[in-house]
Amino acid sequence: MPLHHRPPRISLVLGRMRGAVKPRVLVAALSLSAAGFVGLATKEGYTDKAIVPTQGDRPTLGFGSTFHEDGTPVKLGEVTSPVRALVKAQAHLSAEEAKFRDSLPGVALSQAEYDVYMDFVYQYGNTAWAKSSMRTHLLAGRYEPACNALLLYKYSAGYDCSTPGNKRCAGVWTRQQQRHAQCMAAVQAAG
Repeated sequence: MPLHHRPPRISLVLGRMRGAVKPRVLVAALSLSAAGFVGLATKEGYTDKAIVPTQGDRPTLGFGSTFHEDGTPVKLGEVTSPVRALVKAQAHLSAEEAKFRDSLPGVALSQAEYDVYMDFVYQYGNTAWAKSSMRTHLLAGRYEPACNALLLYKYSAGYDCSTPGNKRCAGVWTRQQQRHAQCMAAVQAAG
């Protein structure tokens, strides 16, 4: 089929491949980049012993994993090594990525946008993602509102982590602000 007869979404994606603009491609063709994985691991931080990172959260181990590769939940008192923690994080991501891609049929994202949303999914899970306004906006092709919806996730155990001076969960809000800034920059780069 000639390019001018392609459906609008596909021609829009293909049209952006020219020039310096980073193209959006269908989500089905993407996976978390190495830079995205390293960024995620860095933001999560590493712990060799299971901890509860913020009040009301599940126990996490390694690089923020709340579940083992076999699907059993992490329990306080468990330990890991850096290599096992990377394996656990990758297994968790692989399972989450398949669900994430399935949740966005026909949606195109840039690699940077994909990495931001996968970072969110790793922290909050696909259940939160499936119900999120981010997903709704992306399904409708509204990229900036999807980025802005990241800022709605500022609560931990019912507490507003964006409260100035809070020491309870300030990192939750800081991470959301970082995601939002990365997302907006990715949207601008993708045009």
